[in-house]
Amino acid sequence: MTGSTAASFTADDYRARMERAARTAAEAGLAGLLVAPGPDLVWLTGYTPPAVTERLTLLVLAAGQDPVLVVPALEAPDAQQAAGAPALALRDWTDGKDPYAATAALIDASGRFGISDNAWALHLLALQQALPGSSYTSLTEALPMLRAVKDAAELELMTAAGAAADATFEEIRNVPFAGRRESQVAADLDRLLRRYGHEQVDFTIVASGPNGANPHHEAGDRVIERGDMVVLDFGGLKDGYGSDTSRTVHVGEPTDEERRVHDIVREAQEAGFSAVRPGAACQDVDRAARAVIADAGYGEYFIHRTGHGIGVTTHEPPYMIEGEERLLVPGMCFSVEPGIYLPGRFGVRIEDIVTVTEDGGRRLNTTSRELVIVE
Repeated sequence: MTGSTAASFTADDYRARMERAARTAAEAGLAGLLVAPGPDLVWLTGYTPPAVTERLTLLVLAAGQDPVLVVPALEAPDAQQAAGAPALALRDWTDGKDPYAATAALIDASGRFGISDNAWALHLLALQQALPGSSYTSLTEALPMLRAVKDAAELELMTAAGAAADATFEEIRNVPFAGRRESQVAADLDRLLRRYGHEQVDFTIVASGPNGANPHHEAGDRVIERGDMVVLDFGGLKDGYGSDTSRTVHVGEPTDEERRVHDIVREAQEAGFSAVRPGAACQDVDRAARAVIADAGYGEYFIHRTGHGIGVTTHEPPYMIEGEERLLVPGMCFSVEPGIYLPGRFGVRIEDIVTVTEDGGRRLNTTSRELVIVE
C-alpha cells in the first residue's frame, strides 16, 4: 500500500472512483478498463503491489459489473489490506496456472479496452492471444482526465504537499551556495523535502550558471560560483500527492540583465496564473505566459510548455500548451512554469502549482517570486 495515502480515503471513496471510471469508459465507447500496477491502480484502489514482478496484477473495470482485481496468490494478503479492497473482488492465481485465462473469463471477448500506459507488453500480448477478438487503447489517451479533477480531500493533500515544498525553499535559500557542488545543494533539497514529510523525492534540479539553460539539467559536479544564477526545481510525493515548485536564485548581486530576465519570467508567470479560471482553455494559460516573454523579445528562449497536471504523479494531464482546447474546471491542479533559457549563459524559471477554483485560481505555492539573493 502507499502508507498514509490509503488511510486518507475510505472504501466508499475508492468504490466511487471505480464506478466513475467504469462509467466514463462506457461513455467513451470502451468495454472496460484494465489497470496495471501504477498510479491509476493506486488512485482507484489504494493498492500498490509489494514489488514489480512479471506476475500479472490487473484491475478489471466494466460498467454493470463488480470490479475485480486479478492478483498473484502470494500477494493476495497484501491486496486484502488495501483501503479499497472492500469495494472489489479478488481473483487470485497461483504459479503454474494461466492468469490470462482467468482474466479473459472476466471481460468481453470482442471488446475494446483501455489499458494502463505502463502495462507490460508481456501481459498485453498474452491477453491478445487469449482473446483474439479484443482490442486495446492507451488508458490515458482514452480517458485523459480520469484523475484530473481533485475532490476536497485530494486538494487538502495537494495543499499540504505544496506547503512542504515551500518550507523546503525557505530553508534552502539560507544554505551556502558559493563554493559547493550542485549535487551537494541537491542533497540538501532531498533531505529537507523528506524532513517536511515527503516519502518520495522525484527530482532535485540545481542548475547553476550555464547549466540553468538546460530545463531538465541533473545536478552534477559543477562548483557554484559567485555571480551564478541558479535554477532550483524540486518535488515529489507527500502522503501520495505531488509537489513541484521552481524558484531561481542568484549567488551575490545580479547584473541588470539578469534582473530584467527574471522580472520578465515573473511577469509571465503572473500572467499565466491570472488566466486560470473555469471555462478557459488550457492553451489560454500557455498563451498568456508566452505572450509576455515573446513581447519582451525572448520568445525563442521559452522552449517548453507552460504547465502540466499533477496529482498522484508529478506529471499528468492536463497540459498547458498551444493546441490543448480542453476547458479548465474547478479542482484541476497543474503547474504554471514559464522560463527563459539563454544557451551558454543562464536560465530562469518560476513555477507554482495552481488549482482551479469556482471563480479563478489558487496557488498552492506561496513563497516569494522575487529574485532571491543567496550566498
